[in-house]
Amino acid sequence: MPPKAAIRGTAVGRPAQQRGNYASQIFNELTSPENRSVVTAVTFFAAGVAFLHSSWSEILLPPL
Repeated sequence: MPPKAAIRGTAVGRPAQQRGNYASQIFNELTSPENRSVVTAVTFFAAGVAFLHSSWSEILLPPL
């Protein structure tokens, strides 16, 4: 009698990972709901740094 096929599962609550290239794996991780707060925080931080580094940051100076 042949052995029974093993059922390959994943952790509870995580979908099975599909094989793909590196870029698609990064995109899937960035868009997953688990990472939403971290991605949002990094995005706002980067936008703030870019704003303060640009010439638009002069609008924050008081008028002389």
